[in-house]
Amino acid sequence: MDMNFNMFMEDFVNNARQEIETAGYKQLTTPEAVKETFDKPGTTFVMINSVCGCAGGIARPAAAHALHYDKLPDQLVTVFAGQDKEATETAREYFEGYPPSSPSFALLKDGKIVKMIERHEIEGHDPMSVITNIQALFEEHCEER
Repeated sequence: MDMNFNMFMEDFVNNARQEIETAGYKQLTTPEAVKETFDKPGTTFVMINSVCGCAGGIARPAAAHALHYDKLPDQLVTVFAGQDKEATETAREYFEGYPPSSPSFALLKDGKIVKMIERHEIEGHDPMSVITNIQALFEEHCEER
């Protein structure tokens, strides 16, 4: 059986994009979109998406379920590491003091990094503990919706 790897990966990536978009996150695919969004006043929660197993099994489900909370950021966005490379590079310029990490989450306030939940805080953890960490950020830094 001959499998076309690129077709398989394209389907996988499209499903990963759709999953996080359906959860309510806006995809930022260009450096310009990242800058425009991150420079807006208020709170911005960023999911740095990935094709790895911990993104699909832990991070994306946690990103979706964490939104069932009274306090939420002003903006929910995502960049896709390894897919939208320039957009991801631009996003990482805002994450001063944190090394590149995917999947991961970042909370920005008025364009400045507040905190990141890095891959080592996702991989090997259960989704509920990641949800708890995300909601703790929302509780501390976001307004009730």
